[in-house]
Amino acid sequence: MSDKDKNSTTPNLEKAISGTPKNFMIPFLLLSLRGWNLHGYKLIQQLMNYGFTSVDQGNVYRTLRQLEKDNLIKSEWDTSSDGPARRIYSLTDAGEQYLQLWANSLEQYQNMLNSFFKIYTDMFFPFTSSSSKEKEKEEKQ
Repeated sequence: MSDKDKNSTTPNLEKAISGTPKNFMIPFLLLSLRGWNLHGYKLIQQLMNYGFTSVDQGNVYRTLRQLEKDNLIKSEWDTSSDGPARRIYSLTDAGEQYLQLWANSLEQYQNMLNSFFKIYTDMFFPFTSSSSKEKEKEEKQ
């Protein structure tokens, strides 16, 4: 494969692995609603605070509607403020259980990612890896 061919496929590969996994927004929405009743705009702000770099507002509201259909969240119209009525979302008991499932899955992914980066770091940066630093400490003692 020529350099030209390699360079033409690189953007496709980057596009294929960039972004977040499918449904990755869901646990963050559920977590945001745990103990809080929030409207959609505030939930979008929370997603950005969690590190989501680009948030498609339409996708957030579609996801919220689906979560409500699945009985994981519920919503009510808030007409208490002077402005237009807003939907206020809250977590249901089923949503709380689903959040726990997500937390367990994400913990497993975290362990896998930690293993990946330890191996990656040891392989490509052997003199700066944590295992090299641990060996140095042992040798000094």
